[in-house]
Amino acid sequence: MKLSLPFLKKQPCVAVVRLSGAIGMAGRGSMSDTALAPVLEKAFRKGKPAAVALEVNSPGGSPVQSSLIGARIRRLSDELSVPVIAFVEDVAASGGYWLAAAADEIYADDSSVLGSIGVISSGFGAHVLLRKQGIERRVHTAGKSKSMLDPFSPEKKDDVARLEVLLADIHENFITHVKTRRGGKLDESQDLFTGEIWLARRAQELGLIDGIAHLKPKMQERFGEKVKFRRYGIRKPLWSRFGASLAQDAIAGLEERAAYARFGL
Repeated sequence: MKLSLPFLKKQPCVAVVRLSGAIGMAGRGSMSDTALAPVLEKAFRKGKPAAVALEVNSPGGSPVQSSLIGARIRRLSDELSVPVIAFVEDVAASGGYWLAAAADEIYADDSSVLGSIGVISSGFGAHVLLRKQGIERRVHTAGKSKSMLDPFSPEKKDDVARLEVLLADIHENFITHVKTRRGGKLDESQDLFTGEIWLARRAQELGLIDGIAHLKPKMQERFGEKVKFRRYGIRKPLWSRFGASLAQDAIAGLEERAAYARFGL
């Protein structure tokens, strides 16, 4: 039984949520709104935290999952009046920066990579290879756009045009999110939405982050030397290491490694 003495001042506690890895990848333990929902709920609600600190280390991923996770963070923060402070590690790019921007303040290491506020769609074309191998591609659809961007068929200009419209609309959603969250902090004389990346010092000058700082000393500076930390994160189930999920995790790992490699990491 824990003895509680009302005249003793309770030390503030900061809930720390780790947001690490590519967003929405197929592997077990990857970041998605479904996986993070119980983690975020506990972090915001358990023990009345003085703040929620986000440890962000992500090269991006699914724009939809980024939006869902970011929206959940904002709902919990507003509902419970708990401030959110993001601390970027190696990278917060694309969807990773979307998550960081859900916080009220963003801090990073001197060498952190930030930005990539853009949208990318990549694929491959194998129709020439199939033709050389004497393989005929047969596709039957109801709806002229149903086979849009089929990698085993020659690329069509109309398909590319439709894709560009989709990417532009998602990009506009990203821009709106950043402008809403960062407000008057952004350097409006610069085009920040080209997909370019910056190191932390330059990102601070552009208004994308609030400063250079690390989690523990910054939280001690704000809440006192005796501030306590309670950590939360996605736990990978033991059973997911075996069976069919092993191959799936390996593929997801390669995709995630490729995503980080885009930023020299």
